[in-house]
Amino acid sequence: MPSVSTTFVWSGSRSRAEALLAGISADDPESFDAKIIDVGNGTELRITVVGTSLKTVRMTMDDLLACLSAADSGLDAIDDS
Repeated sequence: MPSVSTTFVWSGSRSRAEALLAGISADDPESFDAKIIDVGNGTELRITVVGTSLKTVRMTMDDLLACLSAADSGLDAIDDS
């Protein structure tokens, strides 16, 4: 069976990476693998999606990016207050 994968990498602070990961963990945890990795002076949140078709991987990544965007906007609102 064919396999397709893609990896999204976000860079920033560990606390923000943990908050972003918490924002997507309940989404559909079986559909992706996420890790927080310390790199140099920062942190990376790496999200890998694997599926059987480009369409499936794209739909999953679109959902995750929407959730990450919402979580990021919420964190910005908290930081601004």
